[in-house]
Amino acid sequence: MADQKIFAGPRIRRIRNAKGLTQTAMAEGLGISPSYLNLIERNQRPLTVQLILKLASVYKVEPEELQGEARGSIAALKEVFSDPLLSGELPGDQELVEIAEAAPNAAAGVIKLFRAYREQAERLTDLSELLAREGRATALSAARLPIDEVHEVFERRPNHFANIEEEAEAFTALLDPGDDLYGALKTWLKREYGIVVRVLPVATMPNWRRRYDRHSQRLFLSERLSPFDQLREVAMEASLIRMTVAVAGELEALKLSSDEARRLARFELGRYAAHALMMPYAAFQAAAVRARYDIDVLRSRFGVSFEQAANRLTMLQRPGAAGVPFFMLEVDNAGHRFRKAGAQGFPQSRFGGGCPKLSVHAAFAQPGQIFVEAVEMPDGAEFLTVARTLEGPQGAFNERPRRTALLIGCDIGFRDEIVYGAALPGLAGGRAGQVPSTPVGPACRLCERSGCLARAEPPVTRPLGLDEMVTGLSAFDFQ
Repeated sequence: MADQKIFAGPRIRRIRNAKGLTQTAMAEGLGISPSYLNLIERNQRPLTVQLILKLASVYKVEPEELQGEARGSIAALKEVFSDPLLSGELPGDQELVEIAEAAPNAAAGVIKLFRAYREQAERLTDLSELLAREGRATALSAARLPIDEVHEVFERRPNHFANIEEEAEAFTALLDPGDDLYGALKTWLKREYGIVVRVLPVATMPNWRRRYDRHSQRLFLSERLSPFDQLREVAMEASLIRMTVAVAGELEALKLSSDEARRLARFELGRYAAHALMMPYAAFQAAAVRARYDIDVLRSRFGVSFEQAANRLTMLQRPGAAGVPFFMLEVDNAGHRFRKAGAQGFPQSRFGGGCPKLSVHAAFAQPGQIFVEAVEMPDGAEFLTVARTLEGPQGAFNERPRRTALLIGCDIGFRDEIVYGAALPGLAGGRAGQVPSTPVGPACRLCERSGCLARAEPPVTRPLGLDEMVTGLSAFDFQ
């Protein structure tokens, strides 16, 4: 306490006012002059250890009340000013401290107002989705960050970019990589642009996956990355150099509203181009059909990861050579959904992807195991889903590894074309209606299934039906 200066003027003033004391009376009780107390209340003098002990003995003030009272408010205010609507007005940390210290009640009011605004924005989004499912378009939208705009654009359109696919095939023919695409790309980068690829230890690159040094013409990769991810990073770099015109054309067609959104979308298109280069369309589509879309077979055949092969399956929509229209969803173990894509756009209105009963959440309990399940939506639509955990960059012994889970799915009608369909029970009769399906919903706020043990929120479409005489199975009973 002696090493840290404590400025608690507004709190001292509130304590004094709460007890109905003048500055003179409080100063007399503390054994200091009124002018010194005035300086303390204006944060021009810190509290001393002696004063803190005197406050504790005379006015029964706990020392903890004089330290960090506003910490929670400061964190909440940071959340308020990180909203896209206010991001341009973000005060510095010192300004936030001053707001929380000098006007705690006003700060609490701002926080309460923000939380009410955010709740209403979420409800408007839910209502917009509900109306969209019924075929009624709306103009409702919340303030969005550039990354939100990019995600929305990519989720709504088919995950297929014809120009990039054509360029990737031409690039593959030029490279003629054989069984060593990684070596062919390194050779091409060195020969054509003088770029050398090097893998560096964690100590040298503690916070980066990849870093390109324009001055020395070197592309550095972290040794944390698996060989599959190292290949993708090199393929991305080469693709963004070789396919500049094709990527720019596809980027322009997305009609994004800001430079930041376009920068993020270019990165996503680079990822797409890397997958197209690692798994050439014609060869991958033919192999997928022969293997009945067995992701493990495909990952082994093309030397890629499970996530990369699954992602590539959602891209097979070339006219005349289309595959099963898969969609995919990636979440972390906190339930955050940060990647969605689909061969025909992610089926947000039909599938949703926000139900806690989906097997993608259960996958975290058994890492590496594949979960196959048929699910049924409230309107009777059925989907075949496959879920599995994914391992992120390798951490050190004392680091918690990054782990996410991937769900890839399609309409249940394609089950006979997919190897995973054989894992579904009750297929002897051959009709989709005879396959036992797990009842799920698009999201708790949009789902009206009653008695759901997994329900986390009440539906926005029904009033709560709390009854003192009857309690349902769900934590949120509704009428």
